Amino acid sequence: MMSSLSFRQMQAGDIDGVLLVEQESFTLPWSRKAFEAEIHENELSYYLVIEDAGTIVGYAGFWLVLDEAHVTNIAVCTAYRGQGLGEKLVRELVYQAKLRGATSMTLEVRVSNIPAQRLYEKIGFVNRGIRRQYYSDTKEDAMIMWLDSL
Repeated sequence: MMSSLSFRQMQAGDIDGVLLVEQESFTLPWSRKAFEAEIHENELSYYLVIEDAGTIVGYAGFWLVLDEAHVTNIAVCTAYRGQGLGEKLVRELVYQAKLRGATSMTLEVRVSNIPAQRLYEKIGFVNRGIRRQYYSDTKEDAMIMWLDSL
């Protein structure tokens, strides 16, 4: 249960906790090496974690390219889903992108992931098209969604 939620920027020491959320959330989870590269090598990336009493229960990230923020990942551990944490994460991501100069944000979401699409629509994202066979694990299409003004 959510006793003391807090957001902060992801650090290298958070990777173990983030990997647990990642592996629980995705059929093709990112590797430790991928997260290390995002934190240490990618100057365009920004990642945040959400903690409950010191335990990482979700994370999200984006790449800032010029004035566009491209969401890379959003995930909440199973035990915390359905409690509004996904929305809190996305809203915090939008806020952090705006602070860093973004004027718009984009993401891809599986066409079958209706709950995520509804969440993004609630925040103001709109469907702008389809990327055919975007997901390598299932060849599922991705819906491209944009939030035009942050």
